[in-house]
Amino acid sequence: MADRRQAKEVFTVLFFCILWYVVSSSNNVIGKMLLNDFPYPMTVTMVQLTSITLYSGPFFNMWGVRKFVDISWGYYTKVIVPLALGKFLASVSSHVSIWKVPVSYAHTVKATMPLFTVILSRIILGEKQTLTVYLSLIPIITGVAIATVTEISFDMIGLISALIATMGFSLQNIFSKKVLHDTGIHHLRLLHILGRLALIMFLPVWLVVDLQNVMQHPTLVSGEDYRVLALLFLDGVLNWLQNIVAFSVLSLVTPLTYAVASASKRIFVIAVSLFMLGNPVTGTNIFGMALAIFGVLFYNKAKYDARQSLKQQTVLPLSHQLWQNQTGYVPYASSPQHSVIEQKNSYSSSNNSFLNGGIHTINNNISINNNKSNKTGNLFFV
Repeated sequence: MADRRQAKEVFTVLFFCILWYVVSSSNNVIGKMLLNDFPYPMTVTMVQLTSITLYSGPFFNMWGVRKFVDISWGYYTKVIVPLALGKFLASVSSHVSIWKVPVSYAHTVKATMPLFTVILSRIILGEKQTLTVYLSLIPIITGVAIATVTEISFDMIGLISALIATMGFSLQNIFSKKVLHDTGIHHLRLLHILGRLALIMFLPVWLVVDLQNVMQHPTLVSGEDYRVLALLFLDGVLNWLQNIVAFSVLSLVTPLTYAVASASKRIFVIAVSLFMLGNPVTGTNIFGMALAIFGVLFYNKAKYDARQSLKQQTVLPLSHQLWQNQTGYVPYASSPQHSVIEQKNSYSSSNNSFLNGGIHTINNNISINNNKSNKTGNLFFV
């Protein structure tokens, strides 16, 4: 019975991973085809945001996703609104990069996301990494540099746009974790809110900048060729579905497995785009792409090992430090069979009941904090 249940879980994960890879690669290939015939990346972004806004509400309600939680207007304007602004700008930059350079090269550049994450986390959060994590960035940088130098269809605007998009997605991942931790909102609900807010914010901008050019496009003028309209609709649906499937995979596997699956997905997208779109590549170019992806896998493993090491080091010492700071007592073990608690200056047996209560209270706080942090999850922008 247990073997059958385990086999079912493995099959479910495998099914969702394959579906994720197929949907993501299809979305990128169709997006490239669309932008070749319809060079309006801002309009493509607005269609995707519209798809998120229209489809997410009914589907999430049917799926039983946790409802929206109360967020103060101050927090909304200071954090949520800038996050929605960043989502739109990063999405537009991503579409510009796919428009200007091959999908394979754009995804190779996006492999630099760990580099931006490490730098921005250090600047914004003051977060330090282990030496292994820093070393894992070397193959990523080297691989992207090799792919850039050997890219036949290189375009500077495409490279800059891909880097801006990657930095934007890194910032979103950092600040979305903060929002999830601060508010307790479900990350799919946050995705829905950001998409809807970005759509409302930039609809006037799109009307001024892109609407006139879009209305003059031959497809809309003639009213006979529905290929562009079909690609627009399909691109919006696939982009929305990609986020849903990615969440399903994340809910089924560990963070490390998800990170490895995400890197493998990038390999799959690059391979499918090379096969379907047929953009010319050299052997050195492929080597650079492979080196960058290997660096991403190395980074994910290094981050996982660092987190595990930190957990093992902080469980007991952190408890001792908390006891000392909050109760004024220094815990130590007088023998393997029992432990004695000693006050810094003096010890009184009358304090035993208070101390024991303090220990339980602190342990409870630690447990609550750990549980809270584990439930925040991640919001991955792709």
